[in-house]
Amino acid sequence: MKLLRYGQKGQEKPGVLDAQGRVRDLSGVVTDIAGRFLTPQELDKLRALDLDSLPLVAGTPQQELRLGPCVGAVGKFICIGLNYSDHAAESGMEVPSEPVVFNKWTSAICGPDDDVEIPRGSLKTDWEVELGVVIGLGGRYISEADALKHVAGYCVINDVSERQYQLELGGTWDKGKGCDTFGPLGPWLVTADEVADPHALGLWLEVDGHRYQNGNTSTMVFRVPALVSYLSRFMSLQPGDVISTGTPPGVGLGQKPPVYLRAGQVMRLGIDGLGEQRQTTISL
Repeated sequence: MKLLRYGQKGQEKPGVLDAQGRVRDLSGVVTDIAGRFLTPQELDKLRALDLDSLPLVAGTPQQELRLGPCVGAVGKFICIGLNYSDHAAESGMEVPSEPVVFNKWTSAICGPDDDVEIPRGSLKTDWEVELGVVIGLGGRYISEADALKHVAGYCVINDVSERQYQLELGGTWDKGKGCDTFGPLGPWLVTADEVADPHALGLWLEVDGHRYQNGNTSTMVFRVPALVSYLSRFMSLQPGDVISTGTPPGVGLGQKPPVYLRAGQVMRLGIDGLGEQRQTTISL
């Protein structure tokens, strides 16, 4: 299934994409694509639905019909840094021996095609296409062997980053990662049963039509089962938590000389089978 949330900001309704690429309303079945509605039992109920019997929502998704972030009420937005060895190299950093963990604040979350705000005074706002993992079955001390049973599905994430805030202002990376609009999610949450191998997905990103990133999840340093298991050692994972698994090379920081975003540019990004995003950058 391709689950989604549609409508005006802050008023999104739950929906699902049908076989014809149209949105069907799930409001009569679930209150949101969030939390307990992402558990295996609840997803099985949704799979049993006759989608053609659900109300049809007017408008083409991502055109006249706005899509919101594909997961609502996210409890934790956990990110993994330097998880592609070639990206670590372009960043001038060592390939980590253990996952690098940081947070994006949930206030950074926005829809897949919403404007991305360049913070006041920012000179080094950057892009990062990433595979998102959404937890469906919570737990602690999850084994790698069982980890994929805890995954509800996958989505596209743009881990927008301000490099000066992240790397030059001291302390943790979080201050350069969690600005408002720095976490577009979607367009949809593709349930895990429809992703044969999360480690064989092409992912790419363009700015104003120029392709900067063109990678594959096969080159991850730490794969999804390892990440889910590792994180569950330090926190309980709960339904609706989002894990952003790192970016391949081609970020602005890694260009020679570096290239950063400015107002009025358009980012397009996508992952095989998971859809595409399109954002315009604006100044605050």
